[in-house]
This record gives sequence, C-alpha cells and structure tokens, in this order.
Amino acid sequence: MNIKNFPWEDRKENDTSPVWRYSKNPIIGRYPVKNIARIFNSAVLPYHDGFVGIFRAEQHDGVPFLHVGYSKDAIHWDFEESKIKVYDDNNQLVEYRYMYDPRLVEIEGTYYAIFCTDNHGATLGLVSTKDFKTFKKIPDPFLPFNRNGVLFPRKINGKYIMMSRPSDSGHTPFGDIFLSESKDLMYWGNHRWLMGKNHLWWQNIKIGGGSIPIETKEGWLIFYHGVTGTANGFVYSMGAAILDLEDPSIVKYRCNNYLLTPSEPYEEMGFVPNVIFPCSALFDEKTGRIAIYYGAADSYIGLAFTKLDIVTDYIKTHAEKWNI
Repeated sequence: MNIKNFPWEDRKENDTSPVWRYSKNPIIGRYPVKNIARIFNSAVLPYHDGFVGIFRAEQHDGVPFLHVGYSKDAIHWDFEESKIKVYDDNNQLVEYRYMYDPRLVEIEGTYYAIFCTDNHGATLGLVSTKDFKTFKKIPDPFLPFNRNGVLFPRKINGKYIMMSRPSDSGHTPFGDIFLSESKDLMYWGNHRWLMGKNHLWWQNIKIGGGSIPIETKEGWLIFYHGVTGTANGFVYSMGAAILDLEDPSIVKYRCNNYLLTPSEPYEEMGFVPNVIFPCSALFDEKTGRIAIYYGAADSYIGLAFTKLDIVTDYIKTHAEKWNI
C-alpha cells in the first residue's frame, strides 16, 4: 500500500540506530480531550484521504475505554468525545466494564479492533466496523485470561490468524506468544506456541504481540514488547522478528537486541514508568518507510521511524536461532 501524507522524519546524520524517534514526541500528551486524562497504547490505519485510529483513553475515574480519532497527517489527531458503541446481533448495546490496548486491522474491506476486556477475567474482545461509527460485537476469541491479541492482515490458507498472550488475572509475571487460527472469527483452534521469553535481559520475564504484522518478501515483520524486571519494577522494550509467510508459526529471525528501550523522559516518567509498548505500524510499500506508534509510560503516544531494508538487515544481522 502506498500511503498519502505518510508521517516521516529522516534519521539524523551519523545516527546508526535501526529505529529512531520523532523529534517532536510525544505526539499525544496528557488531557487531550474533555474528560480524558491519558491516551496511549493505541492503533492507527490509513482511512479515506487521511487516517483513523482506535485509542485507549483513560477517563477521570481511571477506567479505560476506546475512542475513535481522525487525522490528516497521522500526527495531529482529533478525538471523538464519546467512547465507541458496540452492538450485538440483536442490535442491543453491549456494555463493557473496560476496553484497552487495541490493535486495528483491515481485512477484505472490514475493519477489526482487538482489545483487552473483561469476561469474568481479562480476555480479548473483538469487534468489526465499516464506518467507525457503529461497531458489531464478535464473540470473544478465547477464555480468560488472555491479552495482546494481534490479527494478521490477511487470511493464510483460507484462515484468519491471531497472535495472543495467555496470562493471569494480574500484572502477569510470565507470558509467551501463541498463534491460533479460525475459519470464521468465531471458533478458534490449532493453538501453537510461537516464541517466548529468553535469557536476554530485556525480554527475560515475558513478551507480547505488538503491531499488526507487515507482509514483506522476507516474511511477516512483527514488532513486539519484551519485559524485564528491576528493583524499580518492570521495564518494557520493543523488539522485532520475522515469521514465515505461509506458515507464521515458523520464526525465521528474531533479533537479540531491542530496537527501542525507555530512555526519553516521556518514556521513563509517567503513570507507569519505563514503558515502550508498540501497538501499531504504518508501512508505505513504495518508499519502504515504516512509522511505529507506541505507548510511552502509560501516559503518552510516541512515534518512531525506520525503513524496511534497515530494520530487516538489523534483525537478520543480530538474530540467533537459539534464542527463539
């Protein structure tokens, strides 16, 4: 896809980083709209002549819900003041206790949002929309406890594919990424382990899926988060891997090094300090440019950039098969 008005900033001269931050980060700060204290961990896509997003918005009572936002340049956003409305098959309004950490994908002309919600415990919710005005509920893919649901942007061998991270009822001190598949988005099976934590410092406690996979000649490029523990609590960093195109349960390359780790004030200080949490990435095929959106310290949204050849070469150069 070639994207008009793609958000971009060139890497600074003499900078060899595989991923670089936008110089005007964060792009969304505190109190961005009426009755909303913080927006972070959100997902965006091209839409008509601009961009649309589903945003995690923390209300003043501390409960998160999802709001729609629109932008012409994918940097400056206007948000709907009301949370999204979801209806069931009987056109009855569905009431959620909370909704957070959405991922957003278009498959065959329909937009799907996957997010964390409650069903007698934290689990994944799934809704569809055509217009971002009305959302239709699809049955929850899995039982509690589960988080970090990420749908692939097309069917593979006629089936929808989803990454997820089975968890527990709290701030999970463990977690690996699994793959599941479905013919109809209602019944999920063939659950397979994809990859897990390892001995490397930045991802030695748990990992979780991040942005929607990007289809490339090398395979499916994924950005994900890895978590370690310190005397001051968890630290969330961003990593990357490349999966096989036709069988994404095969990890071709997984980068030993993180691509980003908290180092800027808006990443190190906030409601939850030391967090980089990727949820979305835009890819312009013509230029190879990639724009990555990430939650920063559970308080802001940051933007980072790379190019397909730069990040792919970096992953392959720093990959070891033993760490999958």
